[in-house]
Amino acid sequence: MAGRNISGVLLLDKPYGMSSNHALRKVKYLYASAKSGHTGTLDPLATGMLPICMGEATKFTSVLLNASKSYEAVIKLGYQSTTGDAEGVIKKLHDVAKAQLNAQYCKSELKQFIGEIQQIPPMYSALKHLGKPLYAYARKGTAIERKPRKVIIYDLQIKMLSGDELVVLVRCGTGTYIRVLAEDIGKALGCGSGYLIHLKRKCVGNFHLDQVQTFETLEKMDMEKRERCLLPIDSILQQFPAVSLNRFQTQAILYGRTIAGSNDMNMIDQTLQENIVRLYYQQVFLGLGEIILDQQILKPKRMLSSAYLHSQGIGLNN
Repeated sequence: MAGRNISGVLLLDKPYGMSSNHALRKVKYLYASAKSGHTGTLDPLATGMLPICMGEATKFTSVLLNASKSYEAVIKLGYQSTTGDAEGVIKKLHDVAKAQLNAQYCKSELKQFIGEIQQIPPMYSALKHLGKPLYAYARKGTAIERKPRKVIIYDLQIKMLSGDELVVLVRCGTGTYIRVLAEDIGKALGCGSGYLIHLKRKCVGNFHLDQVQTFETLEKMDMEKRERCLLPIDSILQQFPAVSLNRFQTQAILYGRTIAGSNDMNMIDQTLQENIVRLYYQQVFLGLGEIILDQQILKPKRMLSSAYLHSQGIGLNN
C-alpha cells in the first residue's frame, strides 16, 4: 500500500530503549508517510530530540545532520564500560570518594575539552570497516584500529556533582561521541574513566526540547491533529538568508536557469563561504539557491519538486 505524500518536519522525543530506526518506522506508520528519514542516529539508551523529515523535507536532512547538538549527560565516574554506557560490562577502576572531587575543580579541568579536540571513535559505533559497522566486530571481541578524529565542543558546563555522578551540559559539533567524552572526562578528573548512565539530546540546531512531540501524545491524535504537529520544510533552513523572487525569476529558476541579481542579493553577507539562500515566491518556499557573488547571479541548488509546488499553487505556467 502506497503511503501519503506528506511533507514537513516532526521533532520527536525519542523514548529510552528505542533505536532511531524503530522510532522512524513508528512515525512513518502513524503518518502513513510515503517517504521519511531521521537526521542523525540517537543511541537506544539515549532520549530526547530526534528530528524526522517527511516527503520533500528529506531533501535537506544533511543540514540537520551537520547542525550543532546539545546534550545533558549523566556520567558515572571511576568506572569503565566496554560499550561506554550502561549496556556494557562494568568495571570499577577508582574510588571516587577518596578523590574528594568538588564542582570548582571539575569546572577547571573540563575547560580543556572546549574547542577543537581529538576523539578516537568507539568500537561500539556504526562507523564502517570493510563494509561492516564497528559494533559487529566488537560483539565478536575483535578490536579494529581507529584513527583519531577532530570534533568541536562549543560549551561544556557542570550541572551537578553528587558522589561519583557528574551531570554535564554539552553543546558540540557533528560527529562528537558523548560516550567517548564521558570516558575522557573521567580520566581527566583522575578517576580512571567514566561511562554514561543517561544521555538526553536537548537541542538540534535552532530546535529546542520544548518543541518535541511524544509517541504517547501522537497516538491519541487523529491524522489532522498530527499533521498540525509538523513544522514547515523551511524551518530547518533558517540559518540561510531569504530571497524573494518575482514571477519571471521564479519561472526561470523552476526551469533550472540562472537569473540576474536582485536587491535581496545585495544584502547577502559577502564574507560567507557558501552563499546559499532560501528562495520564495509570494511567501511560498521554493527551495535553495546559490549566489555566485562575483557574477551577481543566482542559480538553483536544491529545489522542491514540481508536484509539491503545484500543490502549493506554484507551477511552471503561472
